[in-house]
Amino acid sequence: MSETTDMHRRALMQVAVSAPLLLATAGVAPKAAAGSAAAGPPARNIFVKHAYEEHTVNLGEVTMNYVTAGSASKPALLLIPGQTESWWAYEKAIGLLAPDFEVFCVDLRGQGRTTWTPGRYTYDNMGADLVRFISLVIQRPTITSGCSSGGVLSCWLSAFAMPGQIRASHYEDPPLFASEYNPPYGQSIRQAAGPLFEGLSRYLGDQWSVGDWGGLLAARARQRGGLALGGGKSAEPPQNLKEYDPEWARAFHEGTVGQSCPHQRMLSQVKVPVLVTHHFRSIDHATGHLIGAISDFQMTKVRELIAATGQPLEYVDLPTAAHTMHESDPVLFAKVLGRWAKGLGA
Repeated sequence: MSETTDMHRRALMQVAVSAPLLLATAGVAPKAAAGSAAAGPPARNIFVKHAYEEHTVNLGEVTMNYVTAGSASKPALLLIPGQTESWWAYEKAIGLLAPDFEVFCVDLRGQGRTTWTPGRYTYDNMGADLVRFISLVIQRPTITSGCSSGGVLSCWLSAFAMPGQIRASHYEDPPLFASEYNPPYGQSIRQAAGPLFEGLSRYLGDQWSVGDWGGLLAARARQRGGLALGGGKSAEPPQNLKEYDPEWARAFHEGTVGQSCPHQRMLSQVKVPVLVTHHFRSIDHATGHLIGAISDFQMTKVRELIAATGQPLEYVDLPTAAHTMHESDPVLFAKVLGRWAKGLGA
């Protein structure tokens, strides 16, 4: 395998999942207790303490976990994690943003301390959760910023939230079209992160019902020219995956997550100013598969669709930035987001 191909394989692993999987080492996560598949993650007692006090709000179907920082005299900002992330992926960024915003950062259903909902992981359900969160907790017009699948949800809110809820939306390296099963433009989920999500689903199982972490590592090592996720035999999966329901991965790989939410239709209904940041991406010339979250061609279509709505759009090209820039480079993330938000006006 060539050095260039190996670099592309490693890049795919970095951007396909919003998690430090390459740093994880082998081991098997504990399986869920018998009869507890529908329980939320607190039943598994796997959480660790972080710098911000955590709160919960009952939204009906789910009890959503969140943190907040900053003053209510500042603009409201809602941060939306991507797949496999809990709120604390934004921990450093929150501290940088708090002087200029009242920051709210959530755990989406099936991640972190928020309720797990087997069979109910869709963009529409998650978007509705966030609409309720803004209505009950934030209670004023809000700027949204989401990464990866959280970026798609930021787009969802910019199109479908209740009137007056959203001031503007940032999509951080969103897999628009690339996370669809049969997109109208470019690579589908099966030609991007899908194979990795299939592995997460197969070896970890819905609600960790399989829990074969070692098997997942071995399977990944056999794929893509022998590239392994990590080494060692005693360590457990990383904390962010312990807090994650792998049914998310199945919903993406099988296409059910967005079956009722075509991205082309959603983008054509954007109603607020948008910032899109586009991070590392490449095409595997041997397969035509996307290495990254969204291709240049797909991003061109995203920009065309938003422009057709008449809403202001700012596009920032960051081709060397990691997929989860908010975690890997929180200073740059806060700088780009803060500068754009200040230009929105009152």
